[in-house]
Amino acid sequence: MKNLLLALTATTALSSPLLAQDLEKDELTFGFIKLTDMAPLAVAYEQGYFLDEGLFVTLEAQANWKVLLDGVIGGQLDGAHMLAGQPLAATIGYGTEAHIITPFSMDLNGNGITVSNAVWEEMKPNIPTNEDGLPQHPISAEALAPVVEKYRSEGKPFNMGMVFPVSTHNYELRYWLAAGGLEPGYYSPENVTGQIGADVLLSVTPPPQMPATLEAGTIYGYCVGEPWNQAAVFKGIGVPVITDYELWKNNPEKVFGITADFAEENPNTTTAVVKALIRAAMWLDENDNANRMEAVEMLSQPEYVGADAEVIANSMTGTFEYEKGDKREVPDFNVFFRYNATYPFYSDAVWYLTQMRRWGQIAEAKPDSWYDEVAKSVYKPEIYLEAARALVDEGLANEADFPWDSDGYKDATPAADIIDGIPYDGRSPNAYLESLPIGLKGEQKVVGNEIQG
Repeated sequence: MKNLLLALTATTALSSPLLAQDLEKDELTFGFIKLTDMAPLAVAYEQGYFLDEGLFVTLEAQANWKVLLDGVIGGQLDGAHMLAGQPLAATIGYGTEAHIITPFSMDLNGNGITVSNAVWEEMKPNIPTNEDGLPQHPISAEALAPVVEKYRSEGKPFNMGMVFPVSTHNYELRYWLAAGGLEPGYYSPENVTGQIGADVLLSVTPPPQMPATLEAGTIYGYCVGEPWNQAAVFKGIGVPVITDYELWKNNPEKVFGITADFAEENPNTTTAVVKALIRAAMWLDENDNANRMEAVEMLSQPEYVGADAEVIANSMTGTFEYEKGDKREVPDFNVFFRYNATYPFYSDAVWYLTQMRRWGQIAEAKPDSWYDEVAKSVYKPEIYLEAARALVDEGLANEADFPWDSDGYKDATPAADIIDGIPYDGRSPNAYLESLPIGLKGEQKVVGNEIQG
């Protein structure tokens, strides 16, 4: 029925200045993982924004991030909801090598770190409380350190899960652990486990499997996007200890990724896709998130996220629940358009590259100019602004909502917005790396099981 409706309403595309016949390709298949931050794709489909651009889109859930990336590289998928680290890693040849670009950032924030009930009970004595007796937030990994030490003394490795080696979740979990004085481990060209010298052993678990893996006791905690932190609360098996909004206020999250070849061969189609996605992001945030419950119902459908609407709503509608019953206001937990969330900033790309270097995925030191060059080869604000300009000209967006004069770099993130109090300036990546107490810096490299240099 949905395909029939698509066919019947295809004529709406003719109302767009970019007519269907101008598109190099109008039948497209996009991949995604079952997370709430795939919402711009679902909204662009369900609200008819793709159709308005003359695009006939199929959305397909993927089994995991590697399958998704391989699908884009191999051409089975025309594009996808991606981890921000995936286009960067592929382009520099870490893992599968391919030139992937992003003309659109999917969202800000949206992740959390959850621990098992047992670990939470062991952490609680180390956490100060508010006057109402509830834990003070944000919670530092310093509260976890004695628990990790206890497990070590008992001969038990402390295992935690993240979703992919170049995921935001891997870097956020590592950031939180290191900010609390715990070593999250290093990578080397010979050892890609990321567990060299680790106090906490991190390994990959696909997002929808996180709660079950926690419940089975295979891992003691994880970092993942929604709804899989709130799912642990609803199942009564775990407690989220921190959101990434508390870790780094308004941090960049997923991106929409396509191959550089696709963009070059299909420039009009690429612009049309970005136009539809910008409209979807605007819809998700407009009127103080007035459309969020409609989005929740949309995402709860099995073809999208497939989790209970009540679980998805817990974070999508401006709140976040930690312990059962401890629900707090977090209006910016999911941001899709505010704060230029959809603009692909070079400084966001540089942050991911610094974390790859920090933990040894980039084995050798690189000059600041290298970070800038890689960022500009992957993040494509010029495509984004072309799409935004078209929307403004069509009366579908406001001129004031886009950073027309940006050089691609955000102002430095102030110390107060990051959990360890260390500011981040994307224009000075090596100085930033030097400022972090734990992690590779300068000419250091991982050789065998130790850091040299």
